[in-house]
Amino acid sequence: MRFFSATVDPTALDRAAAYPADGPVAALTAEKIREEVDANRFRPEWIWLAEDEGGEVLARALWWGRADSERPIALDCLQVRSSVADPVAVAAGLLEAGHAAFGARPLYNLSLPADWTSRSELTEAVAWRRETGLRTGLSREIQRLRYEWTRAAGVPEASVRLTFREGGDEEFLEAFVRVSAGSLDEATRDELRTKDARQLAEEDMEFYLDCPGERSWWRLAELPDGTLAGLAVPSATPYNRNVGYLGVVPEQRGKGLIDEILGEITRFHASEGAERITATTDTTNVPMAAAFDRANYEVTEIRVILEAPRAA
Repeated sequence: MRFFSATVDPTALDRAAAYPADGPVAALTAEKIREEVDANRFRPEWIWLAEDEGGEVLARALWWGRADSERPIALDCLQVRSSVADPVAVAAGLLEAGHAAFGARPLYNLSLPADWTSRSELTEAVAWRRETGLRTGLSREIQRLRYEWTRAAGVPEASVRLTFREGGDEEFLEAFVRVSAGSLDEATRDELRTKDARQLAEEDMEFYLDCPGERSWWRLAELPDGTLAGLAVPSATPYNRNVGYLGVVPEQRGKGLIDEILGEITRFHASEGAERITATTDTTNVPMAAAFDRANYEVTEIRVILEAPRAA
């Protein structure tokens, strides 16, 4: 078995795009792959193939990053031909080759339909991918719900209990610190095991400043007397407007204010002409998922994320 990136020769990228994908997990089209390559989000050095001794391509792995990323952020596509007797062995060899070249183990983001657990062909496809993750150091699993709002859902009414205003960087830093306490978000909880809340807040702010959204979109949420209730950080991806980050400070939780903060983000994007707004939350973050449901956001897919364990 030979594992190689699409940098090896001028035909490799075309071979990767033309890979005859089979199996139940949805595959990217050749047109979409070339579009991502043109946008510098897929790159030849991040596209890897496995071929047998006869030169037949048996598997492909496509890693994704932002246009300015130094390294790939996530494995976006992993496929092995259904004719392969041991897909785990081939997929693991492919990932190990890529990881060695990157000097890192990017997470694997596997997008599935919302009903995947009731479909045997999909549970089998996920099973060999999970085993591949275990063999290649991606042993930690998180499941996330991907939500989507469209105009058909309607624009929520303005908040009657909160006011929203722009704030300075130090105010937002403090707000990020405060809403992280007691968070149900898996990534936030993990990060707080190894760093203090202020360091995490600085990193979160840097992340959202690097996203395609604008800093001028951000809002602090306050009660009528000026008491901080939370924050709203409307954002964007390379593809859609996005909810971004939102939260309620611990002492104001349990009052339904998250609905009004989410409503503010939805209204903002809608006022800017957005036809679609995306959002994600962990399946374990039940209150946030319930808020999306109440706001008429619909679950469009479930993402099974496999990643390297966080340092203790």
